[in-house]
Amino acid sequence: QVNFVVCQLFALLAAVWFRTYLHSSKTSPFIRHVVATLLGLYLALFCFGWYALHFVIQSGISYYIMIIIGVENMHKYCFVFALGYLTVCQITRVYIFDYGQYSADFSGPMMIITQKITSLAFEIHDGMFRKNEDLTPSQRCLAVRRMPSLLEYLSYNCNFMGILAGPLCSYKDYITFIEGRSYQLQQSEANGKEDSKYEQTDPSPNIAVAQKLLICGLSLLFHMTITKTLPVEYNIDDNFRATASWPVRFFYLYVSLMAARPKYYFAWTLADAINNAAGFGFRGYDKNGVTRWDLISNLRIQQIEFSTSFKMFLDNWNIQTALWLKRVCYERATFSPTIQTFILSAIWHGVYPGYYLTFLTGVLMTLAARAIRNNIRHYFVESPAVKLCYDIVTWMATQIAISYTVVPFVLLSVKPSFTFYSSCYFCLHIASILVLLVFPLKRTQKGSKKHETVQPVWSKTLEGENLLQKNSYSTTNNSFGQKQEITCRYQTLKQ
Repeated sequence: QVNFVVCQLFALLAAVWFRTYLHSSKTSPFIRHVVATLLGLYLALFCFGWYALHFVIQSGISYYIMIIIGVENMHKYCFVFALGYLTVCQITRVYIFDYGQYSADFSGPMMIITQKITSLAFEIHDGMFRKNEDLTPSQRCLAVRRMPSLLEYLSYNCNFMGILAGPLCSYKDYITFIEGRSYQLQQSEANGKEDSKYEQTDPSPNIAVAQKLLICGLSLLFHMTITKTLPVEYNIDDNFRATASWPVRFFYLYVSLMAARPKYYFAWTLADAINNAAGFGFRGYDKNGVTRWDLISNLRIQQIEFSTSFKMFLDNWNIQTALWLKRVCYERATFSPTIQTFILSAIWHGVYPGYYLTFLTGVLMTLAARAIRNNIRHYFVESPAVKLCYDIVTWMATQIAISYTVVPFVLLSVKPSFTFYSSCYFCLHIASILVLLVFPLKRTQKGSKKHETVQPVWSKTLEGENLLQKNSYSTTNNSFGQKQEITCRYQTLKQ
C-alpha cells in the first residue's frame, strides 16, 4: 500500500513534468510514447518487482495474436487469452501465495491491462473488418481503422498515468491526447452550431486536479479514522447478531459498507487526477464555457451516496469498467446479456468465491429493481410531495440492497458470506424472487435507439431516477453518451 501511494504521488509529479516539458507542441508523439511507456514500466517494477514482467508478457503475446490471427477473429483470441492469463495469475496469487491478502497484488494493474487489450481488439475488429452500417453508434465512434504499432500498443497499455490504477480509456482518446489533438474541440451550442468562443489551445487542468486531490485527502482521512472503527466483519459477529435488533443490524450494515468505500474514492480519484495533471481527460466545454475534465473519471461520489435505484448506484460506480462490460459483452451477447455481463464481471474481478456470490446476487437485484420501477414508479411521479417520499424510500431501499449485495465481495470467502446471508434469512434474495414472480419484466431493446437517447452531461441532475434508461445492465448511459460525443468529434477532426 505504501509502495502504491508513493508511486502514484511520483506519477502525479511526473504528469506535471510530462505536460510542461513534453507537451505535444514541443515534442513528437514518438518521444511522448517512449517516455510514457518507460516511466510506466519503471513504476510497475518499483511497485511489484519482477511481477511487472507479467504486464509486458500479457501485452506482448496479445499483440502477437493480433498480428498473426488477423482482424476477423483476433478479438476472440485476444479476449480468451487476456482474460485467461489474468485468471491464471489471480489463481496463483490467491490460492498458492497469499489468500485474503492484497499485498503485492500485481493482478490489479493486470485487470486494467486486460480491459485495454480486449477493448482495443474489439475496436480494431469493428474498424477493420465489420461493415460500417453493421456497427452501433458507439462502436462506429470507437472503431480503430488501422493496426497500432508495437510502441503505441505498449504505451496505451503500460503508460505511467494509468498502469497502477487505471482508469480504462479508449485507444482513440489516448492517441488523440498523445498527438495533442484533444484541445482542438469546439463547443457546440444547443442549436447545433459551432461556437469557437470557448475554444482554447491548452486549457489548464490545475483547478480540476486540485479539487480531486482535496477529495483524495478527505477520503484518505475518512478511511484512516472511521473505516477501521466500522469493520464489515462485525456484521457476522455472533454477539452482535444475537443481541442487536433488526433495525440496528441493517443500520450498521449500511454504515459499515459506506465506510468501506472511501479507499476506492481515494485510489480512483487520485488516478483521475494524475491523468488530468498530464493533460489527459479533457472532454471539452459545457454550454457555459466551463472546462470538463471527466472524460475518464471512474466515479461520481454524490450520485453514489444519494442513489435512488440499484442501477443508478452501479452507473456511477467504477464507470469505465461498466463501459467496458457494456462494449465487449452486453452489446454483443446473443442471449441473456445481463447474466453474461455479471458473470464476466465476476471472472474479471478475481477468483474469490465472494465475488461470484455478489455478482449472482446482483443479477437478482438488478432484475427485481427494474421490474419494480417499470410497474409501480409511474404511480408516484405526479405529485412532487409523493415523488419526494418515493425518492426517500427508494434511496433507503437502494442503500440497504447495495450493502446486502456487496458483503461477500468484502468478506471474500463462502463461509462468512453464507453466515451473513443466513443470519438475514436470505431476505432480499427471497424478496427479489417474489418481485420477479409477481411483476412482469419488460424486455428491453439493445438497438441503436437506446444509444441515441442519452442525455448530455450538463442536463444531468441529482434526481437519479431521471437518469435511468431501460437497458438491462448497469452501464453508464450518461458517461457513454459523453464518450460517444467526444470520440465522434475526434473522428471528425481526424477525417
